[in-house]
Amino acid sequence: MRRQTVLKAGAVACAVALLGSLSACGDKEPTTTADGKPIVSVLIVKRPSTDKIANMQWAKDLEADCDCKIEWQEVSEDAWAQQKNATLAAGKLADVSLHAFGVPDAAQYPSMFEDLSKDLDKLPNVKAFFKQKPDAKKLITDPDGHIYALPSSRGKSYSGSGQNMMINKAWLDKLGLQVPTTWDELENVLKAFKTQDPNGNGQADEIPMNIKKLDSYFSWYSPMLLLNSTGIVTGFNKGPTVTGYYADNGVVKSFLTSDEYKQVIKYYHKLISEGLIPADWATKALDAYDSDQTSDGKTAKTGVSFGWSLDASFGTLKDQYIAMPVPSAPGVSPDQTVWDGSSSEFDGNKLSISSHVANKDAALKLANLLYSEKYSVQQFLGSFGQLVTDNGNHQYTVDEKKTSQLMKDNLFPGLSDRFTGWIPDEVSIKGDTNADDLLEVNKAYDEQRSHFDHVKDYIPDYVNPSPEDNNKLSSNNTQILNVVMQKTATWMSKGGIDGEWDAYCKQLDSLGLQENVKIWQKWYDTYTK
Repeated sequence: MRRQTVLKAGAVACAVALLGSLSACGDKEPTTTADGKPIVSVLIVKRPSTDKIANMQWAKDLEADCDCKIEWQEVSEDAWAQQKNATLAAGKLADVSLHAFGVPDAAQYPSMFEDLSKDLDKLPNVKAFFKQKPDAKKLITDPDGHIYALPSSRGKSYSGSGQNMMINKAWLDKLGLQVPTTWDELENVLKAFKTQDPNGNGQADEIPMNIKKLDSYFSWYSPMLLLNSTGIVTGFNKGPTVTGYYADNGVVKSFLTSDEYKQVIKYYHKLISEGLIPADWATKALDAYDSDQTSDGKTAKTGVSFGWSLDASFGTLKDQYIAMPVPSAPGVSPDQTVWDGSSSEFDGNKLSISSHVANKDAALKLANLLYSEKYSVQQFLGSFGQLVTDNGNHQYTVDEKKTSQLMKDNLFPGLSDRFTGWIPDEVSIKGDTNADDLLEVNKAYDEQRSHFDHVKDYIPDYVNPSPEDNNKLSSNNTQILNVVMQKTATWMSKGGIDGEWDAYCKQLDSLGLQENVKIWQKWYDTYTK
């Protein structure tokens, strides 16, 4: 009976495997072409705005330089979100995976991934990357020194957070006002925006300050960026701060039960109750929020908001706006006021190699080529001769008009910020509008970002808990943040925080808040001390 059961199970396994690969049972897939070139399968997870890899000239050149046959497997990001767990569970990975797996996946399935720390001598471009950007190496190295996934870097132009507070300078000038430097000054400016018709159309249609509704965590452009006014450094791009944890002189804490968080909520309630922030902020759809920023493209409606850049937030109205340092909260000096410590430069989940790769040397050669300047620039911004001109001496020019049109047509011949590679510091790119826009607004925060230690007062992105602890953190945070976001939205709109605060703090502790703080402290110490 047992033998029959095993045989039946084997037959079922073969039948299932046949759905995905005819080689799963029986003959193996060929590992070389008829003329002897190694075959390397490459899974690539892409944005919908990009063209097919087969149409990208840089991908054809890559295959030639690798002297291998690349079998591309293209998957959209939405589709991959549905397929990833099943792929890991099945245990059959492509030889090389791009923008598909990261450190947490490798920690959970270490036997499925090649430990690239042992292969760095065959990856000289990656070694050079790590030498120039040591934090990139820390981002993907586990406490035992293993490297299962390589990171990427868009270059120094993206080292800022991408989180920015912006104000309508044209309105300030018209009303004879200065950029506010304190919360009280900000409130007075917003009152003037509301009552003095700064857009000049004779209608009371100005939105003095516009804020995004809360998500299930503290995401990009969260209203809670005002925590920086109090001296708490946020990191809302990624990492533990998006769930409420931060470092204060090497001690991990949660701002969710802090006096500073309560102070920010009460300030927002005051602004909302005075009509300086839309009453429907907590329920407004994101497209409606975005529409408020761009208005009709001619007459501005928004005074102050958070966003990526002037162009991304305000479109044709961008020339009316500037980035502003965050105003200081009451009792906080300018020297104590900080700004979001995130970086948009690195992404830790870029390239991994299967531990069962048939042509390992060819896969490593391909990986090393991807991290060359030649292929990094083209992956990021498009192929030479089509969108990008190589001017020599690390100088490049991008055809902005052509790029914009191909993006709109979903035919961009590159991978944009999903690329796998490294833009060295010596590279200069004219026409990378994203970088230009980000650099323009980042300058406003140079001073405030110098007011804190980027390790002692910020949990670095390279701090990675174990799979077991990540599961515990996630389980606790689901319950904690459900309470936090509901209460925060209510208190901001309707008030009442003082009478409910103590019970709220006790409830969060009962849901595991302090347990999570201890977990983050353990891993913070592991990676930083």
